[in-house]
Amino acid sequence: MADISFFHNPMSRGQIAHWALHESGVDFDIVPVEWDAKPETLLAANPMGKIPTIVHHTPSRDIAVTEAPAICHYLAVIAPDKGLLPREEESGDYFRWMFFAAGPLEQAIIAKSMGWNVPDGRAGMVGFGSYDLTVATLEDWLATHDYACGTRFTMADVYVGSAVDWGLAFGTLPDRPAFAAYAERLRARDAYRAAKAKDNAAIAEKQNG
Repeated sequence: MADISFFHNPMSRGQIAHWALHESGVDFDIVPVEWDAKPETLLAANPMGKIPTIVHHTPSRDIAVTEAPAICHYLAVIAPDKGLLPREEESGDYFRWMFFAAGPLEQAIIAKSMGWNVPDGRAGMVGFGSYDLTVATLEDWLATHDYACGTRFTMADVYVGSAVDWGLAFGTLPDRPAFAAYAERLRARDAYRAAKAKDNAAIAEKQNG
């Protein structure tokens, strides 16, 4: 058995964790998950049946980790030699942008995609304020910084970068120079390419029957 069991469907947010697993270099096995037949082992680890979910098989116990940003950071922690954790002076930016992508950015994108409009005078009651403000905030940072922590790639970029990569691919983020340049830097990484190639091959196999 590999150190980590990774519950995954390539047509899901599981792609984020798949990339993170490749960046971390940890030993993992993929447990395929079909939407209409979720394995009991997944439901035991995560009763919501959500993916991605990982189970880390440690000598003391099995540790289930859910939610893509939590999985990303957990993998950085258990693979400290990969340099994916923030240095002390980077930790503020690391956690700021990791949680910004998981909170305001995702909320803003989902609200816009669903056609949910924030009533006039109620922007202060939602975590993102407005879609335009949220997008502009991330754009302003990436226009003057190569990565979430400035000049160095960290695990925060797997999560933030996945949001930007998918946003450009599916039109949920505007195609602006700062986003495009950031996405290109990330798409050049070996771990991104390895995970994406495997996911694309799995998707093609499913579509071809």
